[in-house]
Amino acid sequence: MNITLLDGGMGQELLARSSAKPTGLWSTQILMDSPELVRAVHNDYFAAGADIAITNSYAIHRDRLRPFGIENRFADLHQLACKIAVSARDKHGDGLVAGSLGPSGWSYRPDLAPPVEEAAALYGEIAKLHEPYVDLILCETMSSVKQARGAVMGARVATKPVWLAVTVDDEDGTKLRSGESVTELWPMIAEFKIEALLVNCSAPEAVNQTIPLLTNQGVPVGGYANGFVKITKDFMKKGATVDVLEKRPNLGPDVYADFADGWIKDGATIVGGCCEVGPAHIKELARRFKSGSEGINP
Repeated sequence: MNITLLDGGMGQELLARSSAKPTGLWSTQILMDSPELVRAVHNDYFAAGADIAITNSYAIHRDRLRPFGIENRFADLHQLACKIAVSARDKHGDGLVAGSLGPSGWSYRPDLAPPVEEAAALYGEIAKLHEPYVDLILCETMSSVKQARGAVMGARVATKPVWLAVTVDDEDGTKLRSGESVTELWPMIAEFKIEALLVNCSAPEAVNQTIPLLTNQGVPVGGYANGFVKITKDFMKKGATVDVLEKRPNLGPDVYADFADGWIKDGATIVGGCCEVGPAHIKELARRFKSGSEGINP
Protein backbone atom coordinates (compact mmCIF):
# COMPACT_ATOMS: atom_id res chain seq x y z
CA MET A 1 0.00 0.00 0.00
CA ASN A 2 1.30 3.46 -0.95
CA ILE A 3 1.13 5.96 1.91
CA THR A 4 1.07 9.72 1.38
CA LEU A 5 2.53 11.59 4.33
CA LEU A 6 1.20 14.99 5.28
CA ASP A 7 3.20 17.35 7.44
CA GLY A 8 2.36 18.03 11.09
CA GLY A 9 0.87 20.94 12.98
CA MET A 10 1.98 24.44 12.04
CA GLY A 11 0.44 26.90 14.53
CA GLN A 12 1.47 25.15 17.73
CA GLU A 13 4.90 24.31 16.33
CA LEU A 14 5.43 27.98 15.52
CA LEU A 15 4.44 29.01 19.02
CA ALA A 16 6.79 26.43 20.50
CA ARG A 17 9.66 27.97 18.53
CA SER A 18 8.68 31.56 19.23
CA SER A 19 8.89 33.62 22.37
CA ALA A 20 5.77 35.51 21.35
CA LYS A 21 2.62 35.39 23.44
CA PRO A 22 -0.35 33.83 21.58
CA THR A 23 -2.88 36.23 20.07
CA GLY A 24 -6.26 35.75 18.43
CA LEU A 25 -4.42 35.77 15.10
CA TRP A 26 -2.60 32.53 16.11
CA SER A 27 -0.28 31.33 13.33
CA THR A 28 -0.99 34.42 11.24
CA GLN A 29 0.75 36.57 13.86
CA ILE A 30 3.99 34.65 13.41
CA LEU A 31 3.61 34.67 9.62
CA MET A 32 3.65 38.47 9.85
CA ASP A 33 6.32 38.83 12.52
CA SER A 34 8.67 35.92 11.77
CA PRO A 35 8.10 34.45 8.30
CA GLU A 36 11.50 32.75 8.52
CA LEU A 37 10.09 30.54 11.31
CA VAL A 38 7.27 29.40 9.00
CA ARG A 39 9.84 28.52 6.35
CA ALA A 40 11.93 26.62 8.89
CA VAL A 41 8.95 24.53 10.01
CA HIS A 42 8.10 23.62 6.41
CA ASN A 43 11.76 22.72 5.82
CA ASP A 44 11.83 20.50 8.87
CA TYR A 45 8.67 18.64 7.87
CA PHE A 46 10.02 17.93 4.40
CA ALA A 47 13.32 16.80 5.94
CA ALA A 48 11.36 14.50 8.26
CA GLY A 49 9.76 12.76 5.28
CA ALA A 50 6.53 14.65 4.55
CA ASP A 51 5.21 14.51 0.99
CA ILE A 52 2.88 17.48 1.38
CA ALA A 53 3.33 20.90 2.96
CA ILE A 54 0.10 22.54 4.14
CA THR A 55 0.23 26.32 3.83
CA ASN A 56 0.15 28.47 6.96
CA SER A 57 -3.13 30.06 5.90
CA TYR A 58 -5.61 28.24 8.16
CA ALA A 59 -6.45 31.33 10.23
CA ILE A 60 -6.27 33.97 7.50
CA HIS A 61 -9.93 34.94 7.33
CA ARG A 62 -11.32 38.43 6.96
CA ASP A 63 -13.34 38.16 10.18
CA ARG A 64 -10.19 37.22 12.11
CA LEU A 65 -8.08 40.00 10.62
CA ARG A 66 -10.73 42.70 10.93
CA PRO A 67 -10.66 43.10 14.75
CA PHE A 68 -6.92 43.74 14.53
CA GLY A 69 -7.30 46.36 11.81
CA ILE A 70 -5.39 44.39 9.18
CA GLU A 71 -8.10 43.11 6.84
CA ASN A 72 -6.31 45.00 4.07
CA ARG A 73 -3.53 42.40 4.34
CA PHE A 74 -5.86 39.49 3.53
CA ALA A 75 -4.59 38.84 0.00
CA ASP A 76 -0.90 39.43 0.60
CA LEU A 77 -0.85 37.20 3.69
CA HIS A 78 -2.39 34.31 1.75
CA GLN A 79 0.11 34.81 -1.04
CA LEU A 80 2.98 35.00 1.44
CA ALA A 81 1.90 31.74 3.11
CA CYS A 82 1.73 30.04 -0.28
CA LYS A 83 5.07 31.38 -1.48
CA ILE A 84 6.86 30.23 1.68
CA ALA A 85 5.46 26.70 1.35
CA VAL A 86 6.39 26.58 -2.34
CA SER A 87 9.93 27.76 -1.63
CA ALA A 88 10.35 25.04 1.01
CA ARG A 89 9.04 22.43 -1.42
CA ASP A 90 11.39 23.65 -4.14
CA LYS A 91 14.35 23.64 -1.76
CA HIS A 92 13.53 20.06 -0.81
CA GLY A 93 13.37 19.07 -4.45
CA ASP A 94 10.02 17.33 -4.55
CA GLY A 95 6.66 17.12 -2.83
CA LEU A 96 3.35 18.93 -3.07
CA VAL A 97 1.79 22.04 -1.53
CA ALA A 98 -1.75 22.00 -0.15
CA GLY A 99 -3.52 25.31 0.29
CA SER A 100 -5.19 25.34 3.70
CA LEU A 101 -8.74 26.67 3.97
CA GLY A 102 -9.55 26.70 7.67
CA PRO A 103 -13.06 27.01 9.13
CA SER A 104 -14.77 30.37 8.89
CA GLY A 105 -16.35 31.66 12.06
CA TRP A 106 -14.16 29.83 14.57
CA SER A 107 -12.61 26.40 15.01
CA TYR A 108 -14.99 23.75 16.44
CA ARG A 109 -17.90 26.24 16.30
CA PRO A 110 -20.13 25.25 13.39
CA ASP A 111 -22.85 27.49 14.83
CA LEU A 112 -20.70 30.51 13.93
CA ALA A 113 -20.24 29.47 10.31
CA PRO A 114 -21.88 31.81 7.77
CA PRO A 115 -24.63 30.55 5.45
CA VAL A 116 -23.41 28.20 2.72
CA GLU A 117 -23.57 30.66 -0.19
CA GLU A 118 -21.85 33.39 1.81
CA ALA A 119 -19.17 30.96 2.99
CA ALA A 120 -18.64 29.70 -0.57
CA ALA A 121 -17.89 33.24 -1.73
CA LEU A 122 -15.38 33.72 1.10
CA TYR A 123 -13.67 30.40 0.40
CA GLY A 124 -13.72 31.00 -3.33
CA GLU A 125 -11.76 34.21 -2.81
CA ILE A 126 -9.08 32.25 -0.94
CA ALA A 127 -9.04 29.41 -3.47
CA LYS A 128 -8.38 31.84 -6.32
CA LEU A 129 -5.51 33.43 -4.37
CA HIS A 130 -3.98 29.99 -3.77
CA GLU A 131 -4.54 28.63 -7.26
CA PRO A 132 -1.32 29.91 -8.87
CA TYR A 133 0.82 28.33 -6.15
CA VAL A 134 -0.67 25.15 -4.74
CA ASP A 135 -1.08 21.61 -6.05
CA LEU A 136 -4.34 20.98 -4.20
CA ILE A 137 -6.77 22.75 -1.89
CA LEU A 138 -7.39 21.30 1.56
CA CYS A 139 -10.59 22.35 3.32
CA GLU A 140 -9.74 21.38 6.89
CA THR A 141 -11.24 21.18 10.38
CA MET A 142 -14.79 21.46 9.08
CA SER A 143 -17.21 20.82 11.96
CA SER A 144 -20.57 20.41 10.22
CA VAL A 145 -22.10 19.40 6.92
CA LYS A 146 -23.04 23.02 6.21
CA GLN A 147 -19.55 24.28 6.98
CA ALA A 148 -17.98 21.59 4.80
CA ARG A 149 -20.39 22.34 1.95
CA GLY A 150 -19.57 26.04 1.96
CA ALA A 151 -15.85 25.29 1.91
CA VAL A 152 -15.81 22.75 -0.91
CA MET A 153 -18.28 24.77 -2.96
CA GLY A 154 -15.95 27.74 -2.71
CA ALA A 155 -12.82 25.69 -3.34
CA ARG A 156 -14.34 24.38 -6.56
CA VAL A 157 -14.01 27.78 -8.27
CA ALA A 158 -10.33 26.95 -8.66
CA THR A 159 -8.99 24.26 -10.99
CA LYS A 160 -7.04 22.38 -8.31
CA PRO A 161 -8.06 19.06 -6.70
CA VAL A 162 -10.11 19.51 -3.53
CA TRP A 163 -9.57 17.48 -0.37
CA LEU A 164 -11.95 17.67 2.58
CA ALA A 165 -10.90 17.13 6.21
CA VAL A 166 -13.51 17.18 8.98
CA THR A 167 -13.15 17.33 12.74
CA VAL A 168 -15.19 14.94 14.86
CA ASP A 169 -16.41 14.66 18.42
CA ASP A 170 -13.51 13.60 20.64
CA GLU A 171 -15.71 11.09 22.44
CA ASP A 172 -17.65 9.78 19.43
CA GLY A 173 -15.73 9.74 16.18
CA THR A 174 -18.82 8.71 14.20
CA LYS A 175 -20.17 12.25 14.62
CA LEU A 176 -18.99 15.64 13.45
CA ARG A 177 -18.59 18.25 16.18
CA SER A 178 -22.02 19.53 15.13
CA GLY A 179 -23.53 16.21 16.23
CA GLU A 180 -24.33 15.16 12.66
CA SER A 181 -23.28 11.72 11.46
CA VAL A 182 -20.10 11.62 9.39
CA THR A 183 -22.08 9.65 6.82
CA GLU A 184 -24.10 12.78 6.00
CA LEU A 185 -21.05 13.99 4.08
CA TRP A 186 -21.33 11.28 1.43
CA PRO A 187 -23.52 13.17 -1.11
CA MET A 188 -20.92 15.94 -1.33
CA ILE A 189 -18.18 13.60 -2.54
CA ALA A 190 -19.72 13.14 -5.98
CA GLU A 191 -21.43 16.55 -6.12
CA PHE A 192 -18.19 18.49 -5.67
CA LYS A 193 -15.78 15.84 -6.96
CA ILE A 194 -13.91 15.68 -3.65
CA GLU A 195 -10.71 13.75 -4.32
CA ALA A 196 -9.77 12.74 -0.76
CA LEU A 197 -11.68 12.56 2.51
CA LEU A 198 -9.91 12.95 5.83
CA VAL A 199 -10.51 13.46 9.54
CA ASN A 200 -8.31 15.94 11.39
CA CYS A 201 -7.82 17.99 14.57
CA SER A 202 -9.55 15.42 16.76
CA ALA A 203 -8.31 13.02 19.43
CA PRO A 204 -6.51 10.05 17.86
CA GLU A 205 -8.92 7.70 19.63
CA ALA A 206 -11.79 9.43 17.82
CA VAL A 207 -9.95 9.15 14.50
CA ASN A 208 -9.82 5.39 15.16
CA GLN A 209 -13.63 5.39 14.98
CA THR A 210 -13.91 7.67 11.95
CA ILE A 211 -11.51 6.05 9.49
CA PRO A 212 -13.54 2.85 8.97
CA LEU A 213 -16.58 4.98 8.09
CA LEU A 214 -14.70 6.89 5.39
CA THR A 215 -13.53 3.89 3.39
CA ASN A 216 -15.51 2.42 0.48
CA GLN A 217 -16.56 5.87 -0.75
CA GLY A 218 -14.37 5.62 -3.84
CA VAL A 219 -11.77 8.20 -2.77
CA PRO A 220 -8.53 7.99 -0.75
CA VAL A 221 -9.04 8.54 2.98
CA GLY A 222 -6.79 9.52 5.84
CA GLY A 223 -6.33 11.08 9.22
CA TYR A 224 -4.21 13.61 11.07
CA ALA A 225 -5.07 13.95 14.74
CA ASN A 226 -4.22 16.64 17.27
CA GLY A 227 -2.30 16.30 20.51
CA PHE A 228 -4.48 18.34 22.86
CA VAL A 229 -5.74 16.91 26.14
CA LYS A 230 -9.19 18.23 25.19
CA ILE A 231 -10.90 21.18 23.54
CA THR A 232 -12.04 23.29 26.48
CA LYS A 233 -15.10 25.50 26.76
CA ASP A 234 -12.82 28.51 27.17
CA PHE A 235 -11.33 27.91 23.73
CA MET A 236 -14.78 27.69 22.17
CA LYS A 237 -15.22 31.42 22.76
CA LYS A 238 -14.51 33.37 19.60
CA GLY A 239 -11.25 35.26 19.90
CA ALA A 240 -9.78 32.89 22.51
CA THR A 241 -6.06 32.16 22.40
CA VAL A 242 -4.51 28.70 22.31
CA ASP A 243 -2.84 29.06 25.70
CA VAL A 244 -6.11 27.85 27.23
CA LEU A 245 -5.45 24.42 25.67
CA GLU A 246 -3.12 21.83 27.18
CA LYS A 247 -0.69 19.62 25.29
CA ARG A 248 -1.25 15.93 25.82
CA PRO A 249 1.78 14.45 27.64
CA ASN A 250 1.42 10.85 26.44
CA LEU A 251 1.47 11.25 22.67
CA GLY A 252 5.11 10.88 21.67
CA PRO A 253 6.18 9.83 18.16
CA ASP A 254 5.99 6.09 18.89
CA VAL A 255 2.52 6.29 20.42
CA TYR A 256 1.23 8.51 17.64
CA ALA A 257 2.65 6.18 14.99
CA ASP A 258 0.87 3.27 16.68
CA PHE A 259 -2.42 5.12 16.18
CA ALA A 260 -1.53 5.82 12.54
CA ASP A 261 -0.73 2.15 12.05
CA GLY A 262 -4.30 1.34 13.06
CA TRP A 263 -5.70 3.93 10.63
CA ILE A 264 -3.67 2.43 7.80
CA LYS A 265 -4.85 -1.06 8.65
CA ASP A 266 -8.41 0.28 8.48
CA GLY A 267 -7.85 1.68 4.99
CA ALA A 268 -6.17 5.08 5.36
CA THR A 269 -3.61 5.94 2.70
CA ILE A 270 -2.96 9.52 3.85
CA VAL A 271 -1.60 10.24 7.34
CA GLY A 272 0.01 13.18 9.07
CA GLY A 273 -0.40 15.32 12.16
CA CYS A 274 -2.33 18.34 13.37
CA CYS A 275 -1.84 20.61 16.42
CA GLU A 276 0.94 19.48 18.81
CA VAL A 277 2.15 16.80 16.37
CA GLY A 278 5.60 17.91 15.24
CA PRO A 279 8.54 16.96 13.01
CA ALA A 280 9.66 14.12 15.31
CA HIS A 281 6.24 12.50 14.90
CA ILE A 282 6.36 12.86 11.11
CA LYS A 283 9.87 11.39 11.05
CA GLU A 284 8.60 8.30 12.88
CA LEU A 285 5.65 7.99 10.50
CA ALA A 286 8.07 8.15 7.57
CA ARG A 287 10.33 5.54 9.15
CA ARG A 288 7.48 3.12 9.62
CA PHE A 289 5.30 3.65 6.60
CA LYS A 290 7.19 5.20 3.72
CA SER A 291 9.76 2.57 2.77
CA GLY A 292 9.29 2.07 -0.96
CA SER A 293 6.11 4.16 -0.97
CA GLU A 294 5.36 6.53 -3.83
CA GLY A 295 2.31 8.16 -2.28
CA ILE A 296 -0.54 9.47 -4.39
CA ASN A 297 -0.57 12.17 -7.03
CA PRO A 298 -3.49 14.62 -6.90
